[in-house]
Amino acid sequence: MTFSCKSIYATLVFFGLMVCVFSSCSEQKRTFVRNYPKDTAFIFNTDVQVKGNLPKDQKNALTLALPTYWDDSLAIRKTQVFGFFYKLRNPPTFDSLAIHRSIVQMNSYLNSQGYYHATFDSSFVIKKSGKQQRAFVTIKAYPGKNLVVDSVTYKLSDSTLQKLAMANTKESQLVTGAAYSKQLISNELDRLVILFRNNGYLKFTRDNLYAEVDTVNKALLELTLDPFEQARKIEEAAEKRKKNPIIDVSIQLRFQSDSVYTDSTVELDSSAMRQYYIGNVYYYPETKITDIPDSLISHPPAYQAVVRRDFTMYQFEGKFKPRPLREHTYLKRGALYHEDSYYNTITNLSNIGAWSQVDGRTRTRGDSVDVHFFLAPAIKQNFTSNLEASYNTGDIITSNSLVGIAADLSLRNRNVWKRAVQSTTTFRNTVELSFNQNRVLQTFQPSLGQVYSFPRIIVPRIPLFKSWFQNDAIKTTNLSVYGSYTDRFDFFRLRQLVASWGYEWKRKNKAWQYKPLNIELYSLDTLRGLDSAFKTNPYLRTAFNTGSVISQIFSYNVRYKGTRHTSTTHYVRFGIEEAGSLLGRIKSLQNRIYQFIRVEGEYSRTMLLKRNVLALRAFAGAGYNYSNDPKFGKTLPFFKQFIAGGPNSMRAWGLRQLGLGSSLLSDTSGAFRDRYGDMQLEVNAEYRYKIATIGGMALNGALFTDVGNIWNLRKDTLNPKGTFEFKNLGKDIAIALGTGLRFDFSYFLIRLDFGIKLKDPARLENGGWMRLSDFTWRNKEFTVYDATDPNHTRIINRNNYAFQLGIGLPF
Repeated sequence: MTFSCKSIYATLVFFGLMVCVFSSCSEQKRTFVRNYPKDTAFIFNTDVQVKGNLPKDQKNALTLALPTYWDDSLAIRKTQVFGFFYKLRNPPTFDSLAIHRSIVQMNSYLNSQGYYHATFDSSFVIKKSGKQQRAFVTIKAYPGKNLVVDSVTYKLSDSTLQKLAMANTKESQLVTGAAYSKQLISNELDRLVILFRNNGYLKFTRDNLYAEVDTVNKALLELTLDPFEQARKIEEAAEKRKKNPIIDVSIQLRFQSDSVYTDSTVELDSSAMRQYYIGNVYYYPETKITDIPDSLISHPPAYQAVVRRDFTMYQFEGKFKPRPLREHTYLKRGALYHEDSYYNTITNLSNIGAWSQVDGRTRTRGDSVDVHFFLAPAIKQNFTSNLEASYNTGDIITSNSLVGIAADLSLRNRNVWKRAVQSTTTFRNTVELSFNQNRVLQTFQPSLGQVYSFPRIIVPRIPLFKSWFQNDAIKTTNLSVYGSYTDRFDFFRLRQLVASWGYEWKRKNKAWQYKPLNIELYSLDTLRGLDSAFKTNPYLRTAFNTGSVISQIFSYNVRYKGTRHTSTTHYVRFGIEEAGSLLGRIKSLQNRIYQFIRVEGEYSRTMLLKRNVLALRAFAGAGYNYSNDPKFGKTLPFFKQFIAGGPNSMRAWGLRQLGLGSSLLSDTSGAFRDRYGDMQLEVNAEYRYKIATIGGMALNGALFTDVGNIWNLRKDTLNPKGTFEFKNLGKDIAIALGTGLRFDFSYFLIRLDFGIKLKDPARLENGGWMRLSDFTWRNKEFTVYDATDPNHTRIINRNNYAFQLGIGLPF
């Protein structure tokens, strides 16, 4: 894999220009002031600098936090305009005394974070700019060393609580050697409260716990009659605390709390020390939104009661069966009260979809607690409609400039058979239009689908399965049937029928989906345009064939926050589909079903950068056809292959107009220019910034780059440049740069992107790289045979750009 010096130079020049545009001018030079005080200094800029030898993560955290503690009379609020300029409106008058107040507030914050030996330097300067007197204020903070936890002890007078605390110390972040902060102590007290409430202590609260912290050097407590010796110890202890400040923490029970108004004490409820067991569980599945839960408990109306051994259900009209309620309740009669299970039950019942609101109440009887769940039914049936649009300009100006329009109508029933089963019926119609060809309508695709979602995992009664799914907050079994008809005019007609049975379950931020049975039946008619493409590009024929898919599909995704940088969100997705491994061994089916394995993975990261966002994404996918039947060729069927280009992938290329590799076969072989590959690699980066707010719409901008391509995995003598080889990756890779606008209406987002092909594998000169010194919007790349032309040739013009219209963010 090699890159020429010219290509590297071109890339560096382009990025250099971008950097110059966005950073050559300081923020102050790009700030405009409105309504400033006349003939007096006003606050124009404030700066906090964190100094000293601190760990990088601590320094970064303080650099972000300290600027939020400026005194109100020094606080300025700039708004970003067009992602580049700043507007400062009504800046406050400069008051030097406010600097001291800011230092006091910053020092208090540092104390809360365990920095007790901080020092500060401050300065200000007033500069004239026309009639303005701009004040620049700077504070340099020297936090010193952070207090370190030297020891942690639990002194809980209740033996049961003491055992629980000691048995779960591995879950604590308050450990020896940890950097001390008040938040760290607060988090530990919250953890203990949740731990105790998950073990029956229903009425235990933060008021029953406190943390005693001690920074006294124990050597000072030793008695001595020599005052000079005592003074020396005090001096040594002070110096030691400054160099290596430590603190001891002791967690204790509080049975009394001091009143801030009197010298007396207020005794806390002793029931906090009692363990409670689950008594009766009551359900009210037909609660009205206007009903008051406490009133229903104390003065129940004339309900029809369904009484079972471990629960009671009250209802008027008999709209619901009790089974979905019990299957989604994690509280068992006679078990210790468990706080997390209580709230997980409420969350679980809310996620079913049959109820719009779920609430809960607890009532104690001796050492038992009765639990009442109030569920307000959602609207049983409703219609929804959606309209989507996309637009992309193609590579070949005469063949592909598409407008996509999709409309769908859905009917949803939230309580089928009174078992909270969700039913969704969807009709969708999609068209692709081209205004650069004789035929405006390019593709017509109607479809009809039906999905039943059962609010439980329907599996054989095997203990392993039951224990695996019993604690999942969301768990469903899905039965779906889907049919569609696709008419790609002049090229092919495809009829599709898909049926599947599968499971979905979630645990916190993780989600799984498994379809043990997925059946896809296809019927394909090839038309004149595609038959013509087969003659010049025979490799297409292996992808466009008729067969069936009997497969199983598994996918997993997780979304989580960064450990060090909580403003960063990570997303990971993995999926695999395997078809024909078992049924493909049956000879009578070998020429009727596809045999392949298809794997894909995706990783994305979203980072908040003050006012803006940096989003990164990486995607890789590959499929392998291991069928020996020549009917199916050596590639995946085209409806399982990967595509590149369009509003959400390689945005400088039209939909399905990038690839394969650096091959030109799809450009020169005929009118059918769609490309499909068995492998895809793609990396994206997008810098998103705010521009303005117009009414209720947020207008945002973006700078982006897309890098990637698609390939085939198996070699083909007719199209060798379309096969993936690592040594050719530098030549095959495509690179796009662009900018875009996002019209954010909160409930939906319209996106307009403009991409330029910085590196196009199909560009014949300069290794595919654009010559910035000789930029053109279109290149006359090559000629093809044209019988209608007097010279029997036709020049192909390739666009160096593309416009994309999409709905929602690309990733």
